[in-house]
Amino acid sequence: MDPEQLQLGFERQIAAASDLGALDAVRVAALGKAGDVTALLKTLGAMTPDQRTTEGPKINALREAVTSAIAARRVALENDGLDRRLATERVDLSLPSPELPQGSVHPVSQVMDELTEIFADLGFAVAEGPEIEDDWHNFSALNIPETHPARAMHDTFYIAGEGEPRVLRTHTSPVQIRTMMAEQPPIRIIAPGRVYRSDSDSTHTPMFHQIEGLVIDRKIHMGHLKWTLETFLKAFFERDDIVLRLRPSYFPFTEPSAEVDVGWSIEKGRRVVGGSQGWMEVLGSGMVHPRVIANCGLDPDEWQGFAFGTGVDRLAMLKYGMDDLRAFFDGDLRWIKHYGFSFLEVPTLSGGVGA
Repeated sequence: MDPEQLQLGFERQIAAASDLGALDAVRVAALGKAGDVTALLKTLGAMTPDQRTTEGPKINALREAVTSAIAARRVALENDGLDRRLATERVDLSLPSPELPQGSVHPVSQVMDELTEIFADLGFAVAEGPEIEDDWHNFSALNIPETHPARAMHDTFYIAGEGEPRVLRTHTSPVQIRTMMAEQPPIRIIAPGRVYRSDSDSTHTPMFHQIEGLVIDRKIHMGHLKWTLETFLKAFFERDDIVLRLRPSYFPFTEPSAEVDVGWSIEKGRRVVGGSQGWMEVLGSGMVHPRVIANCGLDPDEWQGFAFGTGVDRLAMLKYGMDDLRAFFDGDLRWIKHYGFSFLEVPTLSGGVGA
């Protein structure tokens, strides 16, 4: 078997292969265990050193040429097949869909709408701010100076660059600062949005959603805060047996500060919010620190206020029975099909905020 004649023969067969099946048959005939090129390679062991020096390069060149030709023809056939599919598989987007709409509302979006509806009824406006913040709005204005140990509480994403340090906001509290500096009291706002911290497990993700509330007015006290939180949680979970417990805590931007626990009970073998068989933490809160009010150009002797914040994703988990925060961001269509909401399920206080 002459290597050059074999190469010409196989190149003709490869070029004539009309589909991937025919091409694979040529590959087996040439390079398979009983293939012609393989048989030539086996003869090298019986040759003398001089013969191997002469014939070895020819046989190896044959193998490489056939292998390259097969690979090139395979790419050409695959591209031809793709072109044919693109030419024949067409969807006329001007025609109405033959099926019902398949999209759904993400649980985070649904809960955002539910929270907005509740607080709108309480007289709160929605405020927004940038997700890339400067150090002053994210930390210093909130009574967190550079040397303050509270900075260690936030695993912050810093953005490299020149000039003043920039960060991905670790909370939506900078929106409160921007609002107090831009508007005159009285102020009643909620600040929903994405926030970022370097943390990841079943209850923490590097990006998550938070909603914070702020009230600035005269003669505001902790009783106003507790009533607001009770009203909000009763409306959100749609239960009248919501019981709150406020525990003393520490946040640099509020004084006094309180962690808020909600009571839970066991119903049909499941733990549900409501009752008082046990307690779980749902949010942090407190009276706005006088220094924070002063940092925004307001007189803390005249104006007082309260603030609170909670994770939107965790509220969704509690209300709708989800057990892993990371699934919110996996993009799994099976998960969103199971937990997603219809676009017609718009939350209203009259009809019930829950879908």
